[in-house]
Amino acid sequence: MGSVGLPSLTHTTTTKPGPVKPNYSGLKALTPGLSPWRDSAQGSFVTTTQGPRPDWHYGDGATEGAVDPSITPHVEIDPFAEGRPMFSNYALMVSAIVPRPIGLVSTLSVEGKPNLAPFSYFQVVDHNPPMFVVGFAGRAGASKDTLTNLEATGECTINLVSEHMIEAANACSIDAPFGVSEWEICGLKQAASAVVRPARVQESVFSVEGKLVKIVDYDRKSFGSPGRLGIIEGVRFWVREDAIDEQRKNVDLNVLRAVGQLGGISYSRTTETFELPRTNWATACETKGLKELLGQR
Repeated sequence: MGSVGLPSLTHTTTTKPGPVKPNYSGLKALTPGLSPWRDSAQGSFVTTTQGPRPDWHYGDGATEGAVDPSITPHVEIDPFAEGRPMFSNYALMVSAIVPRPIGLVSTLSVEGKPNLAPFSYFQVVDHNPPMFVVGFAGRAGASKDTLTNLEATGECTINLVSEHMIEAANACSIDAPFGVSEWEICGLKQAASAVVRPARVQESVFSVEGKLVKIVDYDRKSFGSPGRLGIIEGVRFWVREDAIDEQRKNVDLNVLRAVGQLGGISYSRTTETFELPRTNWATACETKGLKELLGQR
C-alpha cells in the first residue's frame, strides 16, 4: 500500500526563508473521492508471506524491480541551494522516508496543564537502556508546547498510534494556543502513569513513560529557527494485556494494528508482512556459498 496521488502542498512564506509551516487545507477536497475504509474481521488481521526472492543468494544484488541507472538516472539535490525553500526539504523527506511510526507525546506544563501532540519525527534508538528520540521542527519565535513542557519538567509519555485512534491522534495536531488541552479536543482518555506525572493514553496499545536525557540543538545553517532533538529514556512500558505474550516480550500486530505516517495527509496500515531468514558468518560460508563468492578466503 502506498500514498494516493496528492495535489501540491502550500506553505506560509516570509521575506526570508523561514520554518516549515505546512498548509494541508487544499488536500481536504481529495478525501471524499476515496474508497471507504475497509474494516477487518477480529482475529487474524496481518498476513505474512515469503520475501520477494526466496531463491536469492549472496552477491545477487537487487531484485528485478530495480531500475537501470543508465536509463533512469538519479537527481542530485542540495538541501541548502540558493532559492530552495526549507519546505521543499520537508516535503521531500516526509514523502520519501516512509512509513514513519507515530508517537503521541503527552506532557505537562510546570503549572500542570496537559498537552498531547503527535510526532512522526520519532524513533526508538536503543534497548539497553530503552532510548527514544523526538524531533522538534523549528518554530519562529516560539517553541512547540511539547518541547517547552519536556524541557521544563523532564517527563513525558510516548503512546503508539493504532487504527482505532488515528482520527483522535490526528486531531491533536491542531495548532491550539498554549494551555489549551488537546485531550478535550481529541476525546482520548487519560490513564495514570507509574513513574512520571504526564498521563498515558488509555486507548494506546503500547505506551512508554519517559524521562528527558538531553535536548540537542542543531547547528544553524539557514534562515529561520533550527530544529531541536529530544533524547528520552524509557522508564516504564505499558502494553494492553491482549496484545502481549506470556513472556512479556512480543506484541501481536493483529492487536496493535499500527499506523504509519506517509507524505502529506496519507497514512499506511500494517496489514501484510514478509519474512527473511538471517544467518551467521560461519553458516553462510559453509552452506550459503559465501566462501565461493569471496574467492575461498
